[in-house]
Amino acid sequence: MSIRIGILGYGNLGRGVECAVAQNPDMELKAVFTRRKPEDLKIWSKTAEVLNISELQNWKDKLDVLILCGGSATDLPAQTPECAQYFNVVDSFDTHARIPEHFAAVDEAAKKGGKVAVISVGWDPGLFSLNRLYANAILPEGKDYTFWGRGVSQGHSDAVRRVAGVKDARQYTVPVESALEMVRAGKNPELSTREKHTRECYVVLEEGADAARVEEEIKGMPNYFSDYDTTVHFISEEEMKREHSALPHGGFVLRSGVTGKEKENHHLIEYTLKLDSNPEFTSSVLVAYARAAYRMAKEGMAGCKTAFDIAPAYLSAKSGEELRASML
Repeated sequence: MSIRIGILGYGNLGRGVECAVAQNPDMELKAVFTRRKPEDLKIWSKTAEVLNISELQNWKDKLDVLILCGGSATDLPAQTPECAQYFNVVDSFDTHARIPEHFAAVDEAAKKGGKVAVISVGWDPGLFSLNRLYANAILPEGKDYTFWGRGVSQGHSDAVRRVAGVKDARQYTVPVESALEMVRAGKNPELSTREKHTRECYVVLEEGADAARVEEEIKGMPNYFSDYDTTVHFISEEEMKREHSALPHGGFVLRSGVTGKEKENHHLIEYTLKLDSNPEFTSSVLVAYARAAYRMAKEGMAGCKTAFDIAPAYLSAKSGEELRASML
């Protein structure tokens, strides 16, 4: 039987989930839920229904996993705990500083409903988180470094678009190349947040908006821009469409450590991603973790889980026997 998938929200991430589900033969997209008028939303899947979000609870026995595709700024903090009472859910909540409180809220709701809720999966948090954990366990004496970009951050772009007066925006996270090279050279530098990355925002203003106020609000936004050197560029809609329509991203996770009686041997672990489409890759991660949520629910588990709590085998469509024979 196919895993019955629902999508809540049909922006870049929701469209990516639709594509990813189609690449997994053990899954079937059953419904897309939207705040828009369903008749105005066109999806390409032939078998899935498009429904208003008001009909969501009517589907609690018709879906195996609901994948939440809203933004981390305001959507997911409310939607994930609410939905986790009625569905097995997966989200990509990516405000790192607020993950503990998001986990607590979702865990309470999921346990109340007897459901499995997987939060903060994507590539960071998510795959990068796992690599940080593995590297720390293997090289207990060492230092961690994470660099993101150069690429478009969906969460940060969404946060900018929610500033009053902003019509459209893209936010690029840019590693400081000299800092990255120091880490690779084994110098183990002490780097502040500001020394590792810069942020570039490209903003289309609403007619009549105060550019100075918008720039000040963006640069002062806690958890997003206040700790970084941020540049805000105001551009036209035409330039946005022409120069910033793609959504690339990527990054590096590194751990520099030592082993040996005299700590004489140095080691560097580096994990890299280079992504043509941030939302499509993130969507593919969400879909893999949807399979894990389904399997854990079938085993009677409940509550909130992160990438740290989920065995890799739960992600794969292959059986344990197939994995041991082909990948171990």
